[in-house]
Amino acid sequence: MTKRVLIAGFKHETNTFSKLPTDLDAYRKRALHFGEDIRAAYSGTNTEIAGFLDACEKYGWEPVLSVVADATPSGRVTREAFDTVSGHILRTIEEGGVPDAILLQLHGAMVTEHHDDGESALLSLIRERVGRDVPIGVTHDLHANVTDLTAELSDVLVSYRTYPHIDMHETAMRCAELTARMLNGEIDPFVTVLRGPQLDGVDHGRTTAPGPMRDILALADQLTREHGLLSASVNAGFPWADVGYVGPSVIVVANRDNRGAEIAADALRAELWRTREVMTIAPVAASQAIAEARETGRIGAPFVIADFADNPGGGGYGDATGLLRAMIEAELKDAALSALFDPESVAACEAAGEGADIELQLGGKLEPSLGAPIAAKGQVIALYEGKFRLEGPMSTGLALDLGPVAVFRVGGIDIVLASNRAQNYDRQFFSAFGIDPLEKQVLALKSAQHFRADYAPIASGIAVVDEGGGITSHNFSALDYKHARRPLWPLDDVADGAARS
Repeated sequence: MTKRVLIAGFKHETNTFSKLPTDLDAYRKRALHFGEDIRAAYSGTNTEIAGFLDACEKYGWEPVLSVVADATPSGRVTREAFDTVSGHILRTIEEGGVPDAILLQLHGAMVTEHHDDGESALLSLIRERVGRDVPIGVTHDLHANVTDLTAELSDVLVSYRTYPHIDMHETAMRCAELTARMLNGEIDPFVTVLRGPQLDGVDHGRTTAPGPMRDILALADQLTREHGLLSASVNAGFPWADVGYVGPSVIVVANRDNRGAEIAADALRAELWRTREVMTIAPVAASQAIAEARETGRIGAPFVIADFADNPGGGGYGDATGLLRAMIEAELKDAALSALFDPESVAACEAAGEGADIELQLGGKLEPSLGAPIAAKGQVIALYEGKFRLEGPMSTGLALDLGPVAVFRVGGIDIVLASNRAQNYDRQFFSAFGIDPLEKQVLALKSAQHFRADYAPIASGIAVVDEGGGITSHNFSALDYKHARRPLWPLDDVADGAARS
């Protein structure tokens, strides 16, 4: 008889220092799909959901499509949003009957208004409906903060192995393969998770250059072979979450009787601690980045500047003005920035119309302490709906919607103003709005690392700006952690780095 496999996704990377609640509207702006609409939205894309769909075809399963919800990182997920999405998954089970297996696309760093561990809250509700005998396979982002309860409630738990995350589809296939083996009675998996006394580590998970993350993944592969493990994942953690279990972790999936699982997990956890201070990037001030851009950037090979501390992909507001102000004051030519979150300025551009010369108060509206609004005179170059499809290596083929968009030119700088927050990790953030990245000498992005996947091949140089402010800055001491377990490096002096926590 054909196996029925429920497919669902409920993702959020929650920055608890953000003042923006993640409500249902936040999900609608990015991704909220039900039933067969899921197939239309994700088939053929480089995503976990596409991987799950392909796995169903590979193994001859009947996919039971429930809901896929994803929102741009921001503050805690509201109770209404959590109850709506989780409730739909539960109704799918109640109305269609208990499936033979469940495949879930989760982030691993969801925090809700009523639960610090959104993933285990969801898994607990599902387990109440289906019991312990139904296999549940879960994918996680590499920046998951993984709890013991999430591990206990999952049969298979695997994370991405790349940052930028270009292996989403592959991760889903690995998860589905182990789930298939469990369904066939070939394995009896058990999930082990360990973490150490640290807030950040493994170079925040970067895999674009030789460094600790590549090394520890190689060690994970070696230990998998030596101990006969089913899977070994390394998570860099998401440090901008003030929760007790925050920080890097290792996940080992092995047969229940495999005593090597604990040995392997402990060896990987020790490596997390040993390499905690190694970084492959050196953030600089905006002034230094602009000086490098002037010297290096050229048409055909632009210099790329990433605004690390205001990265919407980590929960940043996306409207901080420090970098843009420095660019304007430097009177850069042939430059562009995408995207500045500023729906008010977009509305003003729409009211004025294309070609109009107007003065705007750009950005700085959500948290002026991170950069006050910039009074700037310029021209409305173009207006757009803001919908496009990604063409780069990350989430290839996925549709995004920035809401109404205006391209506003100040001097020699074209500024993409957006009505929805989003991290720029694809050249379409420029190209979709009439800006050819190869026709600019300087490109400025609201991003931290993902941009490298699509921009590094064309860049003459790259600089990452982090001046110590912003809710995605690596200056962790500037953030008010109240709930994270202590002591925790680098917030505290840790006497015993070998201790589990």
